[in-house]
Amino acid sequence: MVDFHQVTLPLSEPPDVASAGIGVHGVARPHDVFRLPDLWQLHLYGYAARLVVGGAEHLIRPGRLSLIPPGAEVHYHYTGRSQHLYAHFRLPGAQERRTVPVMRDTGDHAPAIAAALRTAVTAGPARMSAEVWSVLWRVADLPQAERPHAVIAAATDHIEANLAAPLTVPAIARAAGVSHNHLTRLFRAQTGDTVVGYLRRRRLTRALHLLRESTLAIPAIAAQVGIPDLQAFNKACRREFGSSPRALRYDA
Repeated sequence: MVDFHQVTLPLSEPPDVASAGIGVHGVARPHDVFRLPDLWQLHLYGYAARLVVGGAEHLIRPGRLSLIPPGAEVHYHYTGRSQHLYAHFRLPGAQERRTVPVMRDTGDHAPAIAAALRTAVTAGPARMSAEVWSVLWRVADLPQAERPHAVIAAATDHIEANLAAPLTVPAIARAAGVSHNHLTRLFRAQTGDTVVGYLRRRRLTRALHLLRESTLAIPAIAAQVGIPDLQAFNKACRREFGSSPRALRYDA
């Protein structure tokens, strides 16, 4: 099974860059879906949003960078005009490999990475390849981020393992070993979200993945994500994605 929390980069040869530029989204619509069959996607963000890669959710914040492997379906959920620097490329090398997170904070390295990507945007093919390669090595050499707060990790692990169950915040808090109020405060501080909001999105993200990647009947999918009432499931999909479950399945 593909782990959409980390990827393995082959870095022994310069990338073959198909395009680099400045992307502006979130103006015409709040939700975009992309899949590039044979290209890696690198994005350096200047905004807050949500990214879902193969069913795994990542929070976008200014200064964070994502590396998405070829063939992965990605969903962006914007909160307004959203601008980022990007490069799409192939990685021919196979000898030198580094495992890096799909999403990470570039911290103090953000200005240098942004400068290299801006140079790549206007450069010729050789310079563009060199600049993107330098960014990839810089990102690969960033120190690994600390593990998320243990309580939050326990809570999210419990949610992931029990999406089909009738979960409540007190039950999730008990699984994480803390009080309801303490979990609520920690969750907001760590993720900027509520426990209920996170649970709802994980259920619907999983539902969308099953609608598009499986042949399960819609009632079975609704049950698997803890929303067995079909009317409620339909309303939740329309609210989150703007379409009914049936339309989401056949629009894939």
